[in-house]
Amino acid sequence: MNRTFLALRSAVYASGFLWLWAWAVQLLRPFDDGLGGPLPGWSRAAGLFALVAGAGVAAWCIGTFVVQGRGTPALFDAPRRLVARGPYRYVRNPMYIGGALLLLGFGLYQRSPSMVLFVPAWWLLFHLLVVLYEEQTLRGKFGPAYVEYCRRTPRWIPRFTHPAPAASAAAGPTMHPL
Repeated sequence: MNRTFLALRSAVYASGFLWLWAWAVQLLRPFDDGLGGPLPGWSRAAGLFALVAGAGVAAWCIGTFVVQGRGTPALFDAPRRLVARGPYRYVRNPMYIGGALLLLGFGLYQRSPSMVLFVPAWWLLFHLLVVLYEEQTLRGKFGPAYVEYCRRTPRWIPRFTHPAPAASAAAGPTMHPL
């Protein structure tokens, strides 16, 4: 499959996903006054930091999916191979971590307490998606290779001391959407 076309599709899906959530959290803005009004001015700097960190993680994930997995981060256009390289060597769901950082950064930059308070609910939604759908689907699709990957790679808290061996990356696809 042409990697340029994969990269283009990934960029389109990622942009759509980001715009959808940015639009959705804007609907929460009317609740800011009831939560004490705008966040302090320093939250903008923290928001920029979180936005940059989240964008970096998301871009690293997307690039790894395109190059190693030969697919995109979308559930309906997932990588064809299990991706255990790049950020996936340290944690099984870095795309969601990057997405949460982007959403948190957006809320902080907008100085919106309602947006910031929405991030844990968003996280819970994606945690349930991972536990109830993704992990089961990947276990069925890749069997022992995915089970071993799960055994040595944490779901949410990155482990930087002993990352998963990159040699196992050729086992098959993973299905982490943005």
